[in-house]
Amino acid sequence: MNIYRGETALMSKGLEIRCFDYVNHPYESVRDAFKDHALAIFQSATTAATSRAHSVAAELHVDFGGIGVKSDIKIDVQSVEEKAAAGSTPTTRLSLEWEAATMPRLFPLMKGELSIYPLTSTETQLDFSGVYEPPFGPVGKTMNAIAGHRIAEASVHRFIADVAGFLRQTLA
Repeated sequence: MNIYRGETALMSKGLEIRCFDYVNHPYESVRDAFKDHALAIFQSATTAATSRAHSVAAELHVDFGGIGVKSDIKIDVQSVEEKAAAGSTPTTRLSLEWEAATMPRLFPLMKGELSIYPLTSTETQLDFSGVYEPPFGPVGKTMNAIAGHRIAEASVHRFIADVAGFLRQTLA
């Protein structure tokens, strides 16, 4: 079962978005895939056309009120860190940033962390927590209050669902 949810809360430096999904494969397989090919996973999972999977851009897409919104994005995997203390659940954290590939000032800059950890011996959780600042200053904050935060939240949900779905298929 594909389960994910999101929460949005106002923070001092932007708006927080949190969502999660799972992959029905062992943690070690998912962790190794991200350690070796994180950027390729994001690009392949989010790019509609196979020919675009080799470019530096990926694509976020969401349907909001019957209107399709999509934007090519540049993803920067800033770090991959694994913590596996004795007696605790091993966790791998990827620090990410993404922005629109063209005209980035028209779209929010997203900064976040994707945490990967085992749920069971055969299931792995993908848990994203990030913050974004709406573009256009005070005008952007007003637009965000009307509909922007819902679009941002829906696109992050779709992003995590696409990544989880891609891993479910490719790690089989």
